[in-house]
Amino acid sequence: MRRVKIVVSGRVQGVYFRLFTQNKAKHLAILGTVRNLPDGRVEIYAEAEHLMIDKFVKWCSKGPVTARVDSIEVTELEPELSYTAFDII
Repeated sequence: MRRVKIVVSGRVQGVYFRLFTQNKAKHLAILGTVRNLPDGRVEIYAEAEHLMIDKFVKWCSKGPVTARVDSIEVTELEPELSYTAFDII
């Protein structure tokens, strides 16, 4: 099991980034959260098997067609196993 924090920068607010992220996470069986930050970035906490996290991070680096991702920061965290779904907060 692997848990990461992903911070996405670019044109990622007001373009349904969180909804597309939630849909992708559900498709990959990833648990966690996604939220907008006051500075215009998006913050994601994701927990799943290593392969699924790798696929998810790759997707986050491009995002949906409605967005423009300039950069992402990925921080490895200790697994918590506390999520029961992937929620927009």
